[in-house]
Amino acid sequence: MAISTSADYCVISAPFGCLGVQTELVDGSLMISKIDYLPPGTALISPKNALAKSFSKQCTQYFKHASSVFDVPLKPTGTPHQQKVWNATLGIGVGKTSTYGEIAKKIKSGPRAVGTACGANPYPLVTPCHRVVSAKGLGGFMKEDTPGFYRQIKIWLLKHEGVL
Repeated sequence: MAISTSADYCVISAPFGCLGVQTELVDGSLMISKIDYLPPGTALISPKNALAKSFSKQCTQYFKHASSVFDVPLKPTGTPHQQKVWNATLGIGVGKTSTYGEIAKKIKSGPRAVGTACGANPYPLVTPCHRVVSAKGLGGFMKEDTPGFYRQIKIWLLKHEGVL
């Protein structure tokens, strides 16, 4: 994964590795445009703007108290279907989960399409797709291109939130 070193990208420490956060000016407003889960040992890059610093503080709060709420502007993105899925995940409270099938039924879609949309989520942690699970267990998580890495993050997040 290529990491931008421009002033709008920072890498902060997380209990499961690191978070890469990209901020961008959108129509005159600073917004988060991408959040990446990065492996432990990734070089840290200090937040350079107020939004990145605020997000970093909110992450610290969340890692201490799972009930902490994220309040950051996100760059609008995604297809209408992806947006429906991501909005549905926002309604899943801390300590709770919903299945791909339940979300699919709610938005009149299919479970696989819901899973695909969750895998494409550009704002993990803030948009809690980790709370969407399979009817028969944990389910997948994100684009599983690193064997087990994202799945281990999902397990950590669900344990942190009191689900597992």
